[in-house]
Amino acid sequence: MHELKVESSFSAAHHLLNYNGECENQHGHNWKVEIYIRGSELDKSNLLVDFKILKKELNEVLKTLDHKDINTLDDFKDISPSSEMISKYIYVKLKDKIPQIHKVSVWETEHACASYFEE
Repeated sequence: MHELKVESSFSAAHHLLNYNGECENQHGHNWKVEIYIRGSELDKSNLLVDFKILKKELNEVLKTLDHKDINTLDDFKDISPSSEMISKYIYVKLKDKIPQIHKVSVWETEHACASYFEE
């Protein structure tokens, strides 16, 4: 089994719904995103997926979030845009384009992240 990881980032604002504390107020993060790909089948070049393709597809999804108020996006209407939900959003958007996707991790600080994967 092989595993690949690429990283990228985006900046955006959000606020949590149904939350009692500072994060109920609008605030921003410089989010780091990691995507993990797994598989055992390599192509003729012995690649699982070309890193260029992974970075391109990830950055296309992140453009939908970058410099936005995440709460105002259609995909997050009436949903608290926690790191957990943002990691799921990115995973779902990438799943059709990169079938080998295993996990998406979203870091809102250098010490705290949330990941989404399907079993």
